Amino acid sequence: MAEKVWLQHYPKYIKENLDFEDIPLQQYLTNAAQRTPEKIAIHFMGKDITYSELHKYSLKFANYLVKLGIQKGDRVALMLPNAPQAVISYYGALYAGAVVVMTNPLYTEREIEYQLKDSGAKVIVSLDILYPRIMKVFKNTNLENVIITGIKDFLPFPKNLLYPMVQKKEYGFKVEVKHSGVSHLLTEIFKSSPATDPAIETDIEKDLALLQYTGGTTGFPKGVMLTHQNLVANVNMCKEWTTDPNNGEDTILGVLPFFHVYGMTTVLLLSVIKGCKMILLPKFDVETTLKTIQKLKPTFFPGAPTIYIGLINHPDITKYDLSSIKACISGSASLPADVQEKFEKLTGGILVEGYGLTESSPVTHANLVFEDLRRKNSIGIPWPNTDARIIDSDGDTEMPIGEIGELVVKGPQVMKGYWNLSEETNIVLNDGWLKTGDLGYMDEEGFFYVVDRKKDIIIAGGYNIYPREVEEVLYEHPDVVECVAVGVPDPYRGETVKAYVVLKEGSTTTDKDLNKFCRENLASYKVPRIYEFRTELPKTAVGKILRRTLLEEEKQKQKEA
Repeated sequence: MAEKVWLQHYPKYIKENLDFEDIPLQQYLTNAAQRTPEKIAIHFMGKDITYSELHKYSLKFANYLVKLGIQKGDRVALMLPNAPQAVISYYGALYAGAVVVMTNPLYTEREIEYQLKDSGAKVIVSLDILYPRIMKVFKNTNLENVIITGIKDFLPFPKNLLYPMVQKKEYGFKVEVKHSGVSHLLTEIFKSSPATDPAIETDIEKDLALLQYTGGTTGFPKGVMLTHQNLVANVNMCKEWTTDPNNGEDTILGVLPFFHVYGMTTVLLLSVIKGCKMILLPKFDVETTLKTIQKLKPTFFPGAPTIYIGLINHPDITKYDLSSIKACISGSASLPADVQEKFEKLTGGILVEGYGLTESSPVTHANLVFEDLRRKNSIGIPWPNTDARIIDSDGDTEMPIGEIGELVVKGPQVMKGYWNLSEETNIVLNDGWLKTGDLGYMDEEGFFYVVDRKKDIIIAGGYNIYPREVEEVLYEHPDVVECVAVGVPDPYRGETVKAYVVLKEGSTTTDKDLNKFCRENLASYKVPRIYEFRTELPKTAVGKILRRTLLEEEKQKQKEA
């Protein structure tokens, strides 16, 4: 095994190996509430919640779960946006000894039913507007109870009175929760339940904290089993990596959804372990985000490329003061170099690319945040306690420096396995090493580069083409806002490159213009043969472009042709 050459870049304030406390995730909230009870934990649409209040709400929720019959190891699903209720019910479920199942509020009935059946969740916490959707599948799942809350429940006066009217106008109906034996209101729980610790013992190495379903962008969603130890390790690594050595106080902006593991770790968990304030936005909106940064002055802003792209392309971005932003780590998809440069120029902050996947809690690599050391298009170097290698296709041989192979990682953040899928687990886990399915290489200095998903590689006329390389060039064109390159069936070449492109509003750029631009910057076999202009691209909730959806559309078109 090659030596960890990347360690030469570690600054003195970052340890190569961290000693993790033998405590469960919920203990960090207890510690923060005891240490700084009056400090603001959450700011949400004008309302502040202290660490003492957050702790009490979470304990009340935990006790109600126990009253409902939830036992250690039972699954509790959370189908919520970024709001105080998401944080409260997350920690409350852990205090009760339950396993959290994060569920995307945008899911259809079919997707909700699948995830609830597969996880065996007994309780779900959901927004009132989603209640009808849940009740349609209730009988087909293992659900026993539904706990309902509304955005208005944690809004300050008079917003809490006005919001139901806004909601009715937006969704076209007034939400009515039928108070049957299975439905419960979160506000009533807070009135009746005691704020005492249920004191459920937790084995952090064995006990699951989270059942996180993969996004399903490359296949059927699988439940990733993450223990308390997995998440404790990764959030401590995140704390070590992102704490400014000259000023450790942070305010974290929570735009990334908590139902995605990246947002959950870098906002929900990191804020509590640092004991700092998290500013929550229930959904990403460019103007709201810009106004929030100007007014509330967050310092740390984890995001995804599509979020930063949306901000830098706002016509009035220069009118906003974004100077409070000190650091951003971009994840969930490749960060185009052009986007990185523009965002840093506009904000004066640092934006670096990181890397991870659901199966690793999620982060394994990132560029150094507070050091003047970066490599263009690199995902950076492995985090503390983390090892990484590039292996060949048979999985037995480590590739030479600079040669492309599959990235494998190892560390305390790597999952226990897939829920009820031992065969799938054995395919990707071997002696603690996790096969990522991503193709990449390591340079002489220990910096890693991901060229593409193993499944996304385009083979045209016998040539291997990595979509990211094509996309990087397209992003350099001044009129391109978003793009994705995919391989579509071609009778002569086997596959050919097709680019889906979103242009700036008012742009007159044509496919001929883009073709000329690409030919000046790419080898001829990599140049897209087909361009399709769209107003938007299909994405996951966290902003990852859904290549599979585009490919399915293309196959359907060819069938009908």
